[in-house]
Amino acid sequence: MSTTVLGKDGQPRCGWCGTVDAFFDYHDSEWGFPVDNDIRLFEKLCLESFQSGLSWRTILAKRDNFRKAFLSFDFNKVAKFTEQDVERLLNDKGIVRHRGKIEAVINNAKCAQQLVQEQGSLAAYFWGFEPQSAENVKPQSMITSPESIALAKALKKQGWKFVGPTTVYAFLQAMGLINDHVENCITRKKVALAREQFVRPK
Repeated sequence: MSTTVLGKDGQPRCGWCGTVDAFFDYHDSEWGFPVDNDIRLFEKLCLESFQSGLSWRTILAKRDNFRKAFLSFDFNKVAKFTEQDVERLLNDKGIVRHRGKIEAVINNAKCAQQLVQEQGSLAAYFWGFEPQSAENVKPQSMITSPESIALAKALKKQGWKFVGPTTVYAFLQAMGLINDHVENCITRKKVALAREQFVRPK
């Protein structure tokens, strides 16, 4: 795939946008912009776990259904889900019906509650794994990183599930902990500016 693809405005974007039209808006308005909202962070980590073995195109198309099914990914609410909720979700054609991944979201919601109790917020914890430097790394040349490996290991130690290094790296890319837009992408500078102005949570 080419490193860039032209949008309707004739400006270059990351090449993966060319896979489906819906990617352009997601790319331009969300992907790579820094996030410090705990609910959005939890949602994205859950959706990345659902993507495992699938394509982001599938997950993005179903994102609104996922939000409805999991109560907007409010982890304090999801943590209260019971086996009846699992069965309900397994019969929901609007989402990916995978028992292990559904149960992982509920499990991870409980882990998120514990992490907030210990660290103050998910944002403060996750942003503690922001790479100190991305020098000499070509954007989108990696599927894991030392930071994603470290965060995945830390989360698993705390009981989180379906959070391998590749899943976590995709999470870091999307939530702005790294700027992985390719060099010629029109959004790269916008993300760089957003990261400069972003106040890291503590």
